[in-house]
Amino acid sequence: MVLHDVATGVEQVIHETPDLIEAPNWSPCGTFLVLNGGGRLFGLTLADGAIHWIDTGPLSALNNDHGISPDGKTLAVSESPARGTSCIYTLPITGGTPTKVTPLVPSYFHGWSPDGTTLTYTAQRDGLFQIFTIPAKGGNETQLTSGPGHKDGPDYSADGQWIWFNSDHHGATPDIWRIRPDGSDLQQMTDDAPVNWFPHPSPDGRRVLYLAYPEDVEGHPRGQDVALKLMPKDGGAACTVAEFHGGQGSINVPNWSPDGAAFAYVRYARP
Repeated sequence: MVLHDVATGVEQVIHETPDLIEAPNWSPCGTFLVLNGGGRLFGLTLADGAIHWIDTGPLSALNNDHGISPDGKTLAVSESPARGTSCIYTLPITGGTPTKVTPLVPSYFHGWSPDGTTLTYTAQRDGLFQIFTIPAKGGNETQLTSGPGHKDGPDYSADGQWIWFNSDHHGATPDIWRIRPDGSDLQQMTDDAPVNWFPHPSPDGRRVLYLAYPEDVEGHPRGQDVALKLMPKDGGAACTVAEFHGGQGSINVPNWSPDGAAFAYVRYARP
């Protein structure tokens, strides 16, 4: 478990374990991270590295698609007791009884709107993965994208004006795209050879972090030599800020510090 300072490039390893852990969320208060491992969620306190398990009630097969509401009071989680069954729930950040949000499965959480009222997620409907939104309290889902290709990893910009995601619908390796929350104004933001996944706009609104695989990789597997890249918020040349062994589980969900000065990610030991 690594913290990366954007200004200096200095990295700090804050947690090591032989067990599989994934997908750090940085809390809005800035004092702890939330990760998943073994089908459960746990908090990791930054000051002393202490771990506390989060009570998720009957949910015991949580995947790496989870996130903290902007006010820091609520968790959105995704549980997959079997392949193709992922469903999104919310529960108190301190743990408690989960509330089902998505009526249809599979649905995989990826981001909260800045005002905390809406979730964005990827979901497979009619055999295709598309980008959706839904009220955080539950209700009817809204499909933002359509057509062929795999769309994934949606996350809101800090001003709520865009939802960023990755897609290969243009017939090339996955690139980074953005779309308005009403489904209009689709824009392609990268156009290069690497396989680009999981864009996360920074809380200060200045840049977007994403994961880049080698061009011959299919999907977003674990155990790959990957890079983390930063690009300006309105597109342009991206710079590589970290290269490591990782992939699936490294930055699947929002992982920025609340001030946008640093981000967290998971790297894995080489076999």
